[in-house]
Amino acid sequence: MNMHAQVYDQYRKTTVETLSPAKLLLMLYDGALNSLRNAQKAIEEKDISQAHNQLIKAQDIIAELMATLNMEVPISRQLYALYDYIQRRLIEANINKDIAIIDEAYQFISELRDAFAQAAYAAKRSQVQNPAKQLNIMG
Repeated sequence: MNMHAQVYDQYRKTTVETLSPAKLLLMLYDGALNSLRNAQKAIEEKDISQAHNQLIKAQDIIAELMATLNMEVPISRQLYALYDYIQRRLIEANINKDIAIIDEAYQFISELRDAFAQAAYAAKRSQVQNPAKQLNIMG
């Protein structure tokens, strides 16, 4: 790895490590949505390998979202069930390269992202530093 790549990798690592949990959560949602858009495009272009890779990225993000939930809080159990459903649908979409299933997952993730963004904005306005922590959904 050349020196510029090492510097960039260190910068990215430092940037992610210093993000607030709310911004990190929004980035995860955005990453999943971006991967789903890319998967749809790849399917339309008959690039099965790229579609597979993009759907795996989205599945990995959903798995990360599931892993960070604080399961002692009832809403986390509900989010876990929803993430689990999305995960299973993404697996099915990957097996069948089904754009309709990808659209369904995209809708769910988009709505979750928008709801959390609104909660984060409201929390920021009320000077709460970490809405995920306040809602107690992230461990």
